[in-house]
Amino acid sequence: MASIPTSRLEQVIDRFDEVEARMGSTTDSDEIVALSREHSELRPVAEKARALIELQSELKDAETMMNGADKEMAELASEEYYDIKERLPALEKEVQLLLIPKDVDDKASVVLEVRAGTGGDEAALFAGDLFRMYSRYAQLEGWKVDVVSMSEGDVGGYKEVIANIEGDGVFGRMKWESGVHRVQRVPDTESGGRIHTSAATVAVLPAPENIEIEVRQEDIRIDTMRSSGAGGQHVNTTDSAVRITHLPTGIVTTSSEKSQHVNREKAMDQLKIRLYERERAEKDAARAEARSEQIGSGDRSQKVRTYNFPENRVSDHRINLTLYSLDKVIAGDKLDEVITALISEDQARKLAAMDEDA
Repeated sequence: MASIPTSRLEQVIDRFDEVEARMGSTTDSDEIVALSREHSELRPVAEKARALIELQSELKDAETMMNGADKEMAELASEEYYDIKERLPALEKEVQLLLIPKDVDDKASVVLEVRAGTGGDEAALFAGDLFRMYSRYAQLEGWKVDVVSMSEGDVGGYKEVIANIEGDGVFGRMKWESGVHRVQRVPDTESGGRIHTSAATVAVLPAPENIEIEVRQEDIRIDTMRSSGAGGQHVNTTDSAVRITHLPTGIVTTSSEKSQHVNREKAMDQLKIRLYERERAEKDAARAEARSEQIGSGDRSQKVRTYNFPENRVSDHRINLTLYSLDKVIAGDKLDEVITALISEDQARKLAAMDEDA
């Protein structure tokens, strides 16, 4: 790992000091909010950068003293020198990780879409398993899950389920789940005990607080319809469900709450999120052409993970990770271990790219 140039460290510290000084002088509320956000993001980086500069300086001083004429001082300085030498790489790596360019959407909430793929009823059941896994994981992380729409499978599970997951840093962790998830197991309906392979697709879209996307009225068609339900008192008896079609892109969003007014707002929010994701995907694709350090998350057509029930095995194909604890992963209790491994691999690749550019 290449050493971080002192000029780069000083640049971060100077910017932090500048932001801090500006916060104390401005009276503009919007600027104060923006500066406060940047201040909180820069503080840990600036603190570690200062600590690194100080440790590097101490290393130089110790090196000078250990080469001096005073043998007793040189011996003490030698001990200090090698102690610092041992501690320095860990601190440098900490600062390197903090200096990795951040995804602007990492702190955003998300829209989670889970759809049954190939495999018929078994695929819908698997989509249900995945949604429960994410719901449990969200609960463990302290996030809020709000189902926007769902279409239940004929024997259980979901043909499609869309939900908002709200919280701090949801996208930064959940974005790795986008793609095709494959399951291998013996379905309940299989009398011969044969293992079937089915699939479900997962899409995780960032939902930033302020999405600056213009949607022209002439570019959309709004339809109202009677929402489907589980039967009995849950069936909507009025045409309150709303479907919005964005004509230039063909993107369709729906919402089926009891209030048509609420449904219009929710469907429009979903449309803006999908248009934002479309723009984001185009930018990501352009960046990926120039660089190859991405581990491949984000493409919902890419096979990312296999869940093999007979072997209690889950394998993430992007980083060649295999765990024999599928039962705990699918329950949501051990999903964080998989996600953390993906994040660590992404950081390692980005660090390697930074070393190449240094």
